[in-house]
Amino acid sequence: MRISGLQKLSMVDYPGKLAATVFTGGCNLRCPFCHNAGLVRTPLAGPNLTDEVLEYLQKRRGILDGVCVPGGEPLLQPDLEGFLRKVKEMGYAVKLDTNGMLPQRLGVLLATKLVDYVAMDIKSSPDGYAAATGTDADVSAVTDSLSILRQSGIPFELRTTAVRGIHTEADFAAIGEWLGEVPAYFIQRFVDSGQLLGSGFDAFSPEEMERLLTPVRKHIPTAQLRGV
Repeated sequence: MRISGLQKLSMVDYPGKLAATVFTGGCNLRCPFCHNAGLVRTPLAGPNLTDEVLEYLQKRRGILDGVCVPGGEPLLQPDLEGFLRKVKEMGYAVKLDTNGMLPQRLGVLLATKLVDYVAMDIKSSPDGYAAATGTDADVSAVTDSLSILRQSGIPFELRTTAVRGIHTEADFAAIGEWLGEVPAYFIQRFVDSGQLLGSGFDAFSPEEMERLLTPVRKHIPTAQLRGV
């Protein structure tokens, strides 16, 4: 298990829980607006923090409620299941973040019951995936992952980071139609971390974000904005 970073306390990453956030290195996409560019470009840089993280979690039992595992893309980690089993044995709830490009791996992991909540990125409309991911990503993989989530019985949310220069209102209209009604969908406001893979991207204004949300709600009435 390659752990490249640890946020020891978060009150926003796992809905309703105090959590530690564990960052894994490596990703199969190259989203130009990615805010974790270091984890994507050099996933093996720096020390592997796995032992340190497990020791920290052991000490925080009864204080923290959960552990979030984003990336990069955590499902690329061949021994993710073993790590999550250790976390669950400590009594933590687990939230997994994924880009949805590895549906078979996702299905196997969910079948183990080692994940309690999933947040999956919807990078753009089907026609916009190449620009949003910097790859010729297979959109059908995301559709398959969504089907697996629906059938799993595990709570999940979907989210899209809205980026000026990548997304349009038409993209969000298409996203709403593509996804249909889901338990939770969020349009997140882009924040420039200063460590992006690309350049020249800006956030939409709060008013523009509201306009992006409008066509989505025709298909997902519960859709919300996040970070506005």
